[in-house]
Amino acid sequence: MSHKSAEMYELKKKVEELKGYRGRATELVTLYVPAGYDLNKVMQQLREEYGTAQNIKSKSTRKNVLGALERAMQHLKLYRKTPETGLALFVGNVSEQEGVSDIKLWAIIPPEPLKVRLYRCDQTFITEPLEEMLRVKDAYGLITVEKNEATIGVLRGKRIDVIDELTSNVPGKTRAGGQSARRYERIREQETHEFMKRIAEHANKAFLPLLEKGELRGIIIGGPGPTKEDFIDGEYLHHELRKKIIGVVDISYSGAYGLKELVEKASDILKDHEAIKERHLIQNFFRHLVKDTGMITYGENEVRKALELGAVDTLLISEGYDRVRVKVKCNSCGWEELKTMSESEFHVYKKKVTHCPKCGSQNLSFEKWDVAEELIKMAEESGSEVEVISLDTEEGQQFYKAFGGIAAFLRYKIQ
Repeated sequence: MSHKSAEMYELKKKVEELKGYRGRATELVTLYVPAGYDLNKVMQQLREEYGTAQNIKSKSTRKNVLGALERAMQHLKLYRKTPETGLALFVGNVSEQEGVSDIKLWAIIPPEPLKVRLYRCDQTFITEPLEEMLRVKDAYGLITVEKNEATIGVLRGKRIDVIDELTSNVPGKTRAGGQSARRYERIREQETHEFMKRIAEHANKAFLPLLEKGELRGIIIGGPGPTKEDFIDGEYLHHELRKKIIGVVDISYSGAYGLKELVEKASDILKDHEAIKERHLIQNFFRHLVKDTGMITYGENEVRKALELGAVDTLLISEGYDRVRVKVKCNSCGWEELKTMSESEFHVYKKKVTHCPKCGSQNLSFEKWDVAEELIKMAEESGSEVEVISLDTEEGQQFYKAFGGIAAFLRYKIQ
């Protein structure tokens, strides 16, 4: 999962960054070039757009659009042909100061083939095609069934979503004897039958669209007693969905917690699924921590040191990790300082550091980059695995809150 996981993580971070920009006018350029498309045709279109943009009435908007198109065309000259999976360009003025131009360009070679061709000049960058790639496609249907309640959910990636929670009016068993008891039992059976039909109708509604899109990998059904088998044997589910049943599990709980228990108890069935792999990974990390084996480390400085030594077997990074590395340098005397901080701390730091502490000069330059991307690159260069830990599981939340969201399994003990 390593390379794909890291690619998706980096793409998600870039998409979030791009969504944060807003132009003062329709001056942010988005360009999607699909896999296999002729770059010469793209260049021709941009030249035509450049000619059209010269008629924009607003002087500042015209300047920024022309500048963006120039940057885009310059960048496209770096490619002899369209990359194998296509190319997405985002370019425009992202300066927060009115009247100041700061044209930046992001070039993204997507992890999956682009199918859309798009040129748009707008106040925001168009990120939907990339967001669709980030959406987890594979899904598992989950159903917990009891006599009086049922829960329907979907496991997608590492996230469990509750779709429906149903309750019934099925009466409890009676001890009365004779004809009234038999009549009571018939009523009870009829109520149970109607409840099973209702569960199936809701499940069909939730799962059939996933099946039609080719996203439904399987259905797991759980419950505390024989009711789940009655539900399956009664053939209440749509016949195509019955073919997708891959497991039946005994569980104790219902509701959202019941779905979580269902996934945990079905770990053998789902052993290759992301949520199970992530849970086992973090549990293994905790075991090493408790036993003090010396084969794990955590925290940015410690993990960075281990990566520099080539001692990291697997790098663990939480998708919530958002620290940046900042370097400030005095262009007069050469003094520089390197720090790690949050994005919000960076804005405060930049306002605070106005003079060089060594020579007093105001001629300072700031450089900023994403720590997670830097460490992932270091890991890939040293042949280490990379696992991105989600915030969708309890273990993932605990890893982020208790350990800062960054750790590593080691190849050997380090001092």
